[in-house]
Amino acid sequence: MTPPATRSGTGAPAELFFEDLVPGLTVDLGTVTVDGDEMLAFARRFDPQWYHVDPQLAEASRHGGVIASGFYTVSLFMRAYVDHLLSRAAADASPGLEELRWLAPVRAGDRLAVRVDVMGARPSSARPGLGTVILTGTMLRLGPDNRPEQEVLRTRFRGWFALRPVETNPDATPAEGDSPAEVGPPEGGPPETSSSESGPAGTGPSESRPAESGPPEAETPATPSEAVGPGADKRA
Repeated sequence: MTPPATRSGTGAPAELFFEDLVPGLTVDLGTVTVDGDEMLAFARRFDPQWYHVDPQLAEASRHGGVIASGFYTVSLFMRAYVDHLLSRAAADASPGLEELRWLAPVRAGDRLAVRVDVMGARPSSARPGLGTVILTGTMLRLGPDNRPEQEVLRTRFRGWFALRPVETNPDATPAEGDSPAEVGPPEGGPPETSSSESGPAGTGPSESRPAESGPPEAETPATPSEAVGPGADKRA
């Protein structure tokens, strides 16, 4: 019997699962161009500091013109993540961010290349049937020759993704000594806790990069992640 279809972050049937998000995987999330009108509208609504909204004051300052709110920039990242990864992956929610850095000013007309790297992955003990994936997201400004000039944003976060469903035969009789499969944290790993927050999650293919490892940390259940943009997926 085939289990019900698992949904992606945008509600479509998922094609990428926890098992596909292996450490070392890089997912290309495409390129975004900063729209000046949208950038100003966001700042006026959510971050109306003068260097984000006042062209004259910003021009006369060390900024040399209006710069984007950092929260607008991370929103562009989130949209690319949804469009190119979460729209295809069995994303559930996120325990939250561990790092968010704005490394250089972003301006109207900038072209930003976006990607995520899978740094670690392990089954979740707080949420049975899900795995925790640790991801690093980056945005790099591109020059006229389409080559990266400068990193403008870096973020590190965790996402929950569903394990790939297993087809079962209801008429099959288990052989003697067989027992149901269990999914859990690596033996000896610390228990995870539960609470509620929301955050990102996702997938797609590209180049492989070295994986980072670190001690498991407690997780906090979150609300479902929001949808964001298109991308490629790299599997063996």
